[in-house]
Amino acid sequence: MSARTIVIALGGNAISTRSSDTIYDEFANTRTSLQALKPLFDAGLRLVITHGNGPQVGKLLRRVELTLNVVPETPLGVLVADTQGSIGYMIEQSLQNWLQDNTIDRQVATLLTQVLVDPKDPALLEPTKYVGQFFTLEEAMQFRQDHGWTLREDSGRGWRRVVGSPKPLEIINIQVLRRLVEAGVIVIAGGGGGIPCYLDEHGHLEGVDAVIDKDRCSALMANQLGAKELMILTGVPRVSVDFGKSSQRELDHLTVMEARRGLAEGQFPAGSMGPKIESAIQFIEGGGERCIITDFSGVAEALEGGGGTWITR
Repeated sequence: MSARTIVIALGGNAISTRSSDTIYDEFANTRTSLQALKPLFDAGLRLVITHGNGPQVGKLLRRVELTLNVVPETPLGVLVADTQGSIGYMIEQSLQNWLQDNTIDRQVATLLTQVLVDPKDPALLEPTKYVGQFFTLEEAMQFRQDHGWTLREDSGRGWRRVVGSPKPLEIINIQVLRRLVEAGVIVIAGGGGGIPCYLDEHGHLEGVDAVIDKDRCSALMANQLGAKELMILTGVPRVSVDFGKSSQRELDHLTVMEARRGLAEGQFPAGSMGPKIESAIQFIEGGGERCIITDFSGVAEALEGGGGTWITR
C-alpha cells in the first residue's frame, strides 16, 4: 500500500445528471463514474472519496415540503446526514462490486462525517445558499409565515428557500478517518460537505440547519489528513478564463497568486468554478502541494502529472 494519500471530490454529475433521475439511474451513473477512477485503485493509493448531494437533498426537501401537514419537518442538517448514508451506500456497494470483479483486495467504508462550524459565522446570520424547489410568491410567503423559512427570488424564476453555508472549521471524525485511511481502507466521507455542527456552552455537539460547500470540506479534510494532493472532479477537463467568450482559454497550471487574481477579476464566478478555485487555494495554503481540477476522463493523465488544471504554490 502506497503512503501517497489523495482526497477525491466527486462533482454532482458523478451520481445524478438530471433532476428526474431515479435511484436506478443514480446507481448506473455511479458505476460509470467509478470506472474512471480505476488508475487510482490500480496504483494502490490511500484514497478518500467525497461527494456532492445537491440533487438528492433537493428531492428530500421536496418530500418535506409536500408532507409538512402530515409528518414533522426534518431539519436540513439531518437531510444531509440522510444523503451521506444513501449516496455513500451507492458508492460503497458499486465500488465493492468493481473491486471484486477486478480482483483488487481493498476494503471500503462510508463514514458519517460531522463538521464543526462557528454558530456566529456571518453566512448563518445572512443566508444566501439556494436549496430546494421554486415557489410562487404566495407559496413562499406561506412557508415564511408557517415555518419561519427565509425565501428569496432566484433570478426571476421564482422563490426559493435560502440557508446558510458556513465555513468548515474542523472535521470532527478526523481521528477515525485517519485510522481507516492508514489501514488502507478506501473511505467515502464528507458527503454533501459534511453535517454542520457547533459546540454549545457544555461542549456538546448540536446540529445546524445549513449546508457546507463540498469542495471547501474536501480541502479541509485533505489538510487535516496531511494529504499532499486534492483532486476535484467536475464537468470540464480544465479551468478556463474568459469562459463562454471567443477568447476563452483553458489553463494547464495556476499558481495561488494567479488564482487569487482570477477570482478578483471575476474569471471564476461564485456559482460555478469560484468555490473550487477558493478550495484549491485553501488546500495549498493549508499545507497541500497541488490541487488538480479536471473531469472524469482526465483522471489517468492527472495521476501521471499531466491533464487537468494544476494549482500549486
